[in-house]
Amino acid sequence: MKMNRAFWLILTLLFTNPVWAFQSRVVTIPSAAMHKSFEATVVLPDQYTHGKAADRFPVVYLLHGSGGDYTDWTTNSHIGKLADRYHVILVMPDGGHESWYIDSPVDPRSRYETYVGTEVVGYIDTHFRTIATRQARAITGLSMGGFGALHIALDRPDEFGAAGSISGAVDPRGCEDEPGIDQVFGDPARHADFWNNEAIVENARSFGNAHIALTIDCGVNDSLVQSNRMLHARLVELGVPHDYAERPGGHTWKYWSNAVQYQVLFFASSFKRNGGAAQT
Repeated sequence: MKMNRAFWLILTLLFTNPVWAFQSRVVTIPSAAMHKSFEATVVLPDQYTHGKAADRFPVVYLLHGSGGDYTDWTTNSHIGKLADRYHVILVMPDGGHESWYIDSPVDPRSRYETYVGTEVVGYIDTHFRTIATRQARAITGLSMGGFGALHIALDRPDEFGAAGSISGAVDPRGCEDEPGIDQVFGDPARHADFWNNEAIVENARSFGNAHIALTIDCGVNDSLVQSNRMLHARLVELGVPHDYAERPGGHTWKYWSNAVQYQVLFFASSFKRNGGAAQT
Protein backbone atom coordinates (compact mmCIF):
# COMPACT_ATOMS: atom_id res chain seq x y z
CA MET A 1 0.00 0.00 0.00
CA LYS A 2 1.37 3.40 -0.97
CA MET A 3 1.71 6.16 1.61
CA ASN A 4 0.80 9.61 0.38
CA ARG A 5 3.35 12.34 -0.17
CA ALA A 6 2.05 14.47 2.73
CA PHE A 7 2.72 11.64 5.21
CA TRP A 8 6.36 11.37 4.15
CA LEU A 9 6.76 15.14 4.26
CA ILE A 10 5.54 15.21 7.88
CA LEU A 11 7.96 12.43 8.85
CA THR A 12 10.84 14.26 7.19
CA LEU A 13 10.05 17.49 9.04
CA LEU A 14 9.75 15.72 12.39
CA PHE A 15 13.05 13.89 12.18
CA THR A 16 15.25 16.36 10.34
CA ASN A 17 14.09 19.69 11.76
CA PRO A 18 13.66 19.40 15.53
CA VAL A 19 12.35 22.52 17.25
CA TRP A 20 14.99 22.22 19.99
CA ALA A 21 18.57 21.48 18.99
CA PHE A 22 20.28 21.43 22.37
CA GLN A 23 23.04 18.90 23.06
CA SER A 24 23.09 16.65 26.13
CA ARG A 25 26.28 14.95 27.20
CA VAL A 26 27.58 13.10 30.25
CA VAL A 27 30.93 14.11 31.73
CA THR A 28 32.97 12.58 34.53
CA ILE A 29 34.08 15.06 37.19
CA PRO A 30 36.77 14.08 39.71
CA SER A 31 36.49 15.00 43.37
CA ALA A 32 39.71 15.49 45.29
CA ALA A 33 37.62 16.01 48.43
CA MET A 34 36.08 12.53 48.19
CA HIS A 35 38.83 10.72 46.23
CA LYS A 36 36.47 9.51 43.52
CA SER A 37 34.77 10.69 40.36
CA PHE A 38 31.10 11.28 39.61
CA GLU A 39 29.12 11.71 36.43
CA ALA A 40 27.16 14.82 35.53
CA THR A 41 24.78 15.73 32.73
CA VAL A 42 25.59 18.89 30.78
CA VAL A 43 23.11 20.42 28.34
CA LEU A 44 24.48 22.96 25.88
CA PRO A 45 22.39 25.41 23.86
CA ASP A 46 22.44 24.99 20.10
CA GLN A 47 24.32 28.27 19.77
CA TYR A 48 27.23 26.78 21.72
CA THR A 49 28.06 24.60 18.70
CA HIS A 50 26.71 26.66 15.83
CA GLY A 51 27.71 30.09 17.08
CA LYS A 52 31.16 31.66 17.21
CA ALA A 53 34.09 30.06 19.01
CA ALA A 54 34.35 33.13 21.22
CA ASP A 55 30.74 32.84 22.47
CA ARG A 56 30.40 32.35 26.23
CA PHE A 57 27.38 31.38 28.29
CA PRO A 58 26.01 31.63 31.83
CA VAL A 59 25.42 28.42 33.78
CA VAL A 60 22.46 27.12 35.77
CA TYR A 61 23.23 24.25 38.15
CA LEU A 62 20.27 21.91 38.79
CA LEU A 63 20.39 19.58 41.80
CA HIS A 64 18.35 16.40 42.12
CA GLY A 65 16.43 15.21 45.16
CA SER A 66 16.81 12.38 47.64
CA GLY A 67 17.35 9.02 46.00
CA GLY A 68 18.01 10.61 42.62
CA ASP A 69 21.06 11.09 40.44
CA TYR A 70 22.51 13.17 37.60
CA THR A 71 19.99 11.77 35.08
CA ASP A 72 16.82 12.78 36.91
CA TRP A 73 16.17 16.17 35.33
CA THR A 74 16.70 15.06 31.73
CA THR A 75 14.77 11.81 32.24
CA ASN A 76 11.73 13.30 33.93
CA SER A 77 11.38 16.74 32.38
CA HIS A 78 11.91 18.65 29.15
CA ILE A 79 14.70 20.68 30.73
CA GLY A 80 16.87 20.66 27.62
CA LYS A 81 14.71 23.07 25.65
CA LEU A 82 15.40 25.77 28.25
CA ALA A 83 19.08 25.81 27.28
CA ASP A 84 18.17 26.94 23.76
CA ARG A 85 15.40 29.27 24.85
CA TYR A 86 17.55 31.23 27.33
CA HIS A 87 21.05 30.65 25.91
CA VAL A 88 22.35 28.99 29.08
CA ILE A 89 24.39 25.92 29.93
CA LEU A 90 22.56 23.52 32.26
CA VAL A 91 24.64 21.34 34.59
CA MET A 92 23.15 18.47 36.60
CA PRO A 93 25.75 16.97 38.95
CA ASP A 94 25.37 13.79 40.95
CA GLY A 95 24.78 14.59 44.60
CA GLY A 96 24.53 11.09 46.03
CA HIS A 97 21.31 9.47 47.17
CA GLU A 98 21.15 11.13 50.59
CA SER A 99 24.02 13.60 50.88
CA TRP A 100 21.94 16.76 51.43
CA TYR A 101 24.78 18.51 49.59
CA ILE A 102 26.65 19.23 52.82
CA ASP A 103 30.13 18.46 54.07
CA SER A 104 29.04 15.99 56.73
CA PRO A 105 30.38 16.52 60.26
CA VAL A 106 29.99 12.80 60.99
CA ASP A 107 31.00 11.17 57.69
CA PRO A 108 34.28 12.49 56.27
CA ARG A 109 33.60 10.59 53.02
CA SER A 110 30.54 12.75 52.30
CA ARG A 111 31.72 16.20 51.15
CA TYR A 112 29.17 17.05 48.52
CA GLU A 113 29.05 20.76 49.29
CA THR A 114 32.73 21.08 48.41
CA TYR A 115 32.24 18.84 45.38
CA VAL A 116 29.25 20.65 43.87
CA GLY A 117 30.05 24.16 45.05
CA THR A 118 33.76 24.18 44.22
CA GLU A 119 34.94 21.17 42.22
CA VAL A 120 32.04 20.92 39.78
CA VAL A 121 32.04 24.67 39.17
CA GLY A 122 35.80 24.64 38.57
CA TYR A 123 35.54 21.72 36.15
CA ILE A 124 32.72 23.28 34.15
CA ASP A 125 34.51 26.64 33.90
CA THR A 126 37.68 24.87 32.74
CA HIS A 127 36.11 22.56 30.17
CA PHE A 128 33.28 24.69 28.73
CA ARG A 129 32.94 28.24 27.44
CA THR A 130 31.27 29.70 30.48
CA ILE A 131 31.14 33.23 31.83
CA ALA A 132 33.07 32.51 35.01
CA THR A 133 31.57 35.14 37.29
CA ARG A 134 28.96 35.07 40.06
CA GLN A 135 26.73 37.26 37.90
CA ALA A 136 26.53 34.42 35.38
CA ARG A 137 25.98 31.50 37.77
CA ALA A 138 22.76 30.26 39.34
CA ILE A 139 21.96 27.17 41.37
CA THR A 140 18.63 25.52 42.18
CA GLY A 141 17.23 22.10 42.91
CA LEU A 142 14.22 20.10 44.01
CA SER A 143 13.44 18.78 47.50
CA MET A 144 16.80 17.80 49.03
CA GLY A 145 18.38 19.63 46.10
CA GLY A 146 16.43 22.77 46.95
CA PHE A 147 17.98 22.75 50.41
CA GLY A 148 21.37 22.02 48.86
CA ALA A 149 21.14 24.86 46.35
CA LEU A 150 20.27 27.47 48.98
CA HIS A 151 22.85 26.09 51.40
CA ILE A 152 25.65 26.13 48.82
CA ALA A 153 24.72 29.61 47.59
CA LEU A 154 24.74 30.99 51.14
CA ASP A 155 28.14 29.47 51.85
CA ARG A 156 29.55 30.66 48.51
CA PRO A 157 28.08 34.09 47.72
CA ASP A 158 31.18 34.92 45.66
CA GLU A 159 30.39 31.98 43.35
CA PHE A 160 26.63 32.28 42.84
CA GLY A 161 24.72 35.46 42.10
CA ALA A 162 21.33 33.73 41.97
CA ALA A 163 19.75 30.76 43.72
CA GLY A 164 16.45 28.95 43.89
CA SER A 165 14.55 26.13 45.52
CA ILE A 166 11.73 24.01 44.13
CA SER A 167 9.72 22.11 46.78
CA GLY A 168 12.80 22.52 48.92
CA ALA A 169 13.39 20.76 52.22
CA VAL A 170 14.40 24.13 53.63
CA ASP A 171 14.22 22.96 57.25
CA PRO A 172 15.90 19.56 57.70
CA ARG A 173 14.64 19.51 61.29
CA GLY A 174 11.28 18.52 59.85
CA CYS A 175 12.86 15.66 57.88
CA GLU A 176 14.31 13.62 60.75
CA ASP A 177 12.44 10.53 59.56
CA GLU A 178 13.99 10.74 56.08
CA PRO A 179 16.05 7.53 55.61
CA GLY A 180 19.77 8.21 55.87
CA ILE A 181 19.63 11.88 56.86
CA ASP A 182 21.16 11.23 60.29
CA GLN A 183 24.11 9.56 58.58
CA VAL A 184 25.20 12.93 57.18
CA PHE A 185 23.74 15.40 59.72
CA GLY A 186 24.44 13.26 62.76
CA ASP A 187 22.04 12.24 65.51
CA PRO A 188 19.38 14.98 65.93
CA ALA A 189 19.78 14.98 69.70
CA ARG A 190 23.55 14.87 69.98
CA HIS A 191 24.13 17.20 67.01
CA ALA A 192 21.18 19.55 67.58
CA ASP A 193 23.32 22.66 67.14
CA PHE A 194 24.41 21.54 63.68
CA TRP A 195 20.82 20.76 62.63
CA ASN A 196 19.70 24.19 63.83
CA ASN A 197 22.57 26.02 62.16
CA GLU A 198 21.95 24.30 58.82
CA ALA A 199 18.22 25.14 58.64
CA ILE A 200 17.75 27.67 55.84
CA VAL A 201 15.02 29.47 57.77
CA GLU A 202 17.57 30.22 60.50
CA ASN A 203 19.89 31.80 57.93
CA ALA A 204 17.37 33.94 56.08
CA ARG A 205 19.13 37.18 56.98
CA SER A 206 22.27 35.99 55.18
CA PHE A 207 20.53 36.16 51.79
CA GLY A 208 20.15 39.90 52.17
CA ASN A 209 23.77 40.33 53.19
CA ALA A 210 24.94 38.20 50.25
CA HIS A 211 22.80 40.07 47.68
CA ILE A 212 21.73 36.83 46.00
CA ALA A 213 18.82 36.95 43.53
CA LEU A 214 16.44 34.48 45.13
CA THR A 215 13.42 32.50 43.91
CA ILE A 216 11.48 29.92 45.94
CA ASP A 217 8.37 27.95 45.09
CA CYS A 218 6.42 24.98 46.41
CA GLY A 219 3.22 23.12 45.56
CA VAL A 220 0.20 23.87 47.72
CA ASN A 221 -0.34 20.14 48.27
CA ASP A 222 3.30 19.47 49.15
CA SER A 223 4.11 18.29 52.67
CA LEU A 224 6.99 20.80 52.69
CA VAL A 225 4.85 23.84 51.93
CA GLN A 226 4.61 24.98 55.56
CA SER A 227 8.37 25.22 56.00
CA ASN A 228 8.59 27.12 52.71
CA ARG A 229 5.90 29.53 53.92
CA MET A 230 7.88 30.06 57.11
CA LEU A 231 11.00 30.87 55.11
CA HIS A 232 9.04 33.27 52.91
CA ALA A 233 7.54 35.00 55.94
CA ARG A 234 10.95 35.35 57.54
CA LEU A 235 12.43 36.85 54.36
CA VAL A 236 9.55 39.33 54.16
CA GLU A 237 10.01 40.25 57.82
CA LEU A 238 13.70 40.90 57.21
CA GLY A 239 13.07 42.85 54.02
CA VAL A 240 15.09 40.43 51.88
CA PRO A 241 14.11 40.72 48.18
CA HIS A 242 12.93 37.42 46.69
CA ASP A 243 10.36 35.80 44.46
CA TYR A 244 7.98 33.37 46.14
CA ALA A 245 5.25 31.29 44.52
CA GLU A 246 2.84 28.52 45.41
CA ARG A 247 1.23 26.63 42.57
CA PRO A 248 -1.20 23.72 42.38
CA GLY A 249 0.54 20.41 42.83
CA GLY A 250 2.45 18.17 45.18
CA HIS A 251 5.88 16.61 45.56
CA THR A 252 5.91 15.25 42.02
CA TRP A 253 7.72 15.53 38.71
CA LYS A 254 4.59 17.03 37.19
CA TYR A 255 5.05 19.99 39.52
CA TRP A 256 8.86 20.18 39.27
CA SER A 257 9.01 20.01 35.48
CA ASN A 258 6.60 22.94 35.30
CA ALA A 259 8.18 25.00 38.09
CA VAL A 260 11.71 24.79 36.71
CA GLN A 261 10.62 26.73 33.63
CA TYR A 262 9.77 29.74 35.80
CA GLN A 263 13.01 29.42 37.72
CA VAL A 264 15.25 29.35 34.64
CA LEU A 265 13.35 32.39 33.30
CA PHE A 266 14.07 34.13 36.63
CA PHE A 267 17.76 33.28 36.34
CA ALA A 268 17.97 34.42 32.72
CA SER A 269 16.47 37.76 33.76
CA SER A 270 18.99 37.99 36.61
CA PHE A 271 21.88 37.26 34.23
CA LYS A 272 20.71 39.97 31.85
CA ARG A 273 20.12 42.50 34.60
CA ASN A 274 23.53 41.96 36.21
CA GLY A 275 25.71 41.65 33.10
CA GLY A 276 25.92 37.85 33.07
CA ALA A 277 23.92 37.09 29.92
CA ALA A 278 25.39 35.10 27.03
CA GLN A 279 28.25 36.85 25.26
CA THR A 280 27.64 36.24 21.57
